[in-house]
Amino acid sequence: MFEIRVICDPAETDRVLTTLGTAFTAGIARHYPGREGQHCLYVRADHKHTPEPDVTDWPHATQAYATAPEPGGELVWLSNTEDRGREWLLRRAALMDRMASGLIPGYTASRSTALDLASRLMGLDGAVVGCNPRAYVRQQYAAWRHQQQAALNADGRCPNCQWPEQDCNCADHPDA
Repeated sequence: MFEIRVICDPAETDRVLTTLGTAFTAGIARHYPGREGQHCLYVRADHKHTPEPDVTDWPHATQAYATAPEPGGELVWLSNTEDRGREWLLRRAALMDRMASGLIPGYTASRSTALDLASRLMGLDGAVVGCNPRAYVRQQYAAWRHQQQAALNADGRCPNCQWPEQDCNCADHPDA
């Protein structure tokens, strides 16, 4: 808790108090006369509580990975990519999460491996530790995949195979 002192024109008092109320959890303002017709406002305030993200609003694994590429191709991409930055870690964490969730027949990964990679992604992003790391990966992957597909569509490329749409013979093509 702290106290804020504001010196303002009396006509600005309501606007100042409204602005303080949106930025802080503010108490009752005390008004005192100031110099040259100004008002001195004293307000006890505290930082607003920022609620933890509600993971129930985040996508379920089947929703987050609905448009994910097949796992064999993803494994090849992961092994051939030299830049091991955020995209690589996100795609690897998502693949391990899919495997640990049982969404990929014939492929398995332990929950602890999926959790470890998800935690590393959260650490890289500087994300709040209070949420479920695997739910965080699903949210980030769904957003990244949506952005990637929008960019491919804007370029006239198939979002599945990335070939130009006129050359695509992909069974998963949206127009197939």
